[in-house]
Amino acid sequence: MKKSLFLNPPSFEGFDGGAGARYQAKREVKSNWYPTWLGQLAALVPESKLVDAPASGKTLDQILPMAKDYELLVIYASAATYASEVKVAEAFKQANPAIMIGMVGAHVATLPEPSLMASTAIDFVARHEFDYTIVEIAEGRPFAEIDGLTFRGEDGKPFSTKDRALIHDMDALPYVAPVYRRDLNVEDYFIGYIKHPYMSFYTGRGCKSKCSFCLWPQTIGGRVYRARSAASVIEEVKQARKMFPEVKEFFFDDDTFTDDLERVEEIAKGIGHLGVPWSCNAKANIPRKTLDVLKANGLRVLLVGYESGVQEILNNIRKGLRLDIVRKFSQDCHDLGIIVHGTFILGLPGETRETIKQTLAFAKEVNPRTLQVSMAAPYPGTELYEQAIANGWFKESKELLLQTGGWQVAALNYPNLSSEEIFKGVADFYKAYYFRPSKIFEILGEMIRDWEMMKRRLREGVEFFRFLRTRDRANAC
Repeated sequence: MKKSLFLNPPSFEGFDGGAGARYQAKREVKSNWYPTWLGQLAALVPESKLVDAPASGKTLDQILPMAKDYELLVIYASAATYASEVKVAEAFKQANPAIMIGMVGAHVATLPEPSLMASTAIDFVARHEFDYTIVEIAEGRPFAEIDGLTFRGEDGKPFSTKDRALIHDMDALPYVAPVYRRDLNVEDYFIGYIKHPYMSFYTGRGCKSKCSFCLWPQTIGGRVYRARSAASVIEEVKQARKMFPEVKEFFFDDDTFTDDLERVEEIAKGIGHLGVPWSCNAKANIPRKTLDVLKANGLRVLLVGYESGVQEILNNIRKGLRLDIVRKFSQDCHDLGIIVHGTFILGLPGETRETIKQTLAFAKEVNPRTLQVSMAAPYPGTELYEQAIANGWFKESKELLLQTGGWQVAALNYPNLSSEEIFKGVADFYKAYYFRPSKIFEILGEMIRDWEMMKRRLREGVEFFRFLRTRDRANAC
């Protein structure tokens, strides 16, 4: 077995866009997601090492001495920062010409040949669901015999083996908590709406929804939800609870953890007695009876992709939700005391100045405790990306997704709504939502009741105002 290093590479200061984050950009407040994809690889390959440079604050100069100690380097790459990841690969190859270097992630899965040919330092690209592809590389199997791989042939041109089948026996994958304990520091990971320190992991992959913008199901996970058995998840949480008594909340990072209601109820009942809160990604259509079960067994927060408050836009992106169902779900959560963190996207197909106002009004109506507002990000491999090319919606190069410094770019430009208006709309949306008396009093009440939350919200407030100031300055440049 090759001595293997799995790397979430250094990037922009404050950037949280690789190996586990839902979208690739600098955040409004400090946010570090666990490198879940790489953690699973490290759990599969014996005696490997996982390094999460952004979360741990490590620079390229600090990690480069590791090059001489490893035979295989696997880098998680993102669409927004691929040029930076190539430079990391080149630096490692220069430091150790014998090291084998490969790229994984949604971007290289979608564009394997150009990704490979971006530099001679890159020896291979592992496409789509890459876990066992990397295992077989680490075992030393010939590239031509490994499914799901793109590499240079003898003529120097890219060659791709057949696609690897998706994993359906999810229980066969090892737990990641031992890797987290060995290689990561839980104190490095933050999400604004989750207790700190927290821990996240996948219990399944894929998603039944068909949202046109969503990256993972269209590039790696698939549009079928494949999940661990409830018994396996319960044992995984029990193991993590014993290994990390300091963790105050567990987060299930499946694309939509609530896709299988019977399973999620069984998991909730199995972990409810552990006495640790838990949270998950959810669709805004969970029935009240299931919410009752989840709340009674430790559910604290649901991360909900509302996206828009306009039915036509939800239909355009194939969200598969009706606003009346969303309103009922949101009210049920309020009634039961389940905190909701809502995510919204400005600039989706069909967006206008008026629909942005409607979505803001809808956000105030459903009133999630906290929210995130982002701009439509047309990543390669998604239907939204293909739509943007076909309709001429890209403002500039279709590769431009970030500003200098890591802030998200308003990449799309419509005949009746400019990219400048979409960009400005994000800050305006945040201000209009949070700077209203009812929300200010709600947050102040939360802070008064909890000293830890007081310190946290004050820090996040400073970071948020810095976000509003610096993103506009970066955009002007």
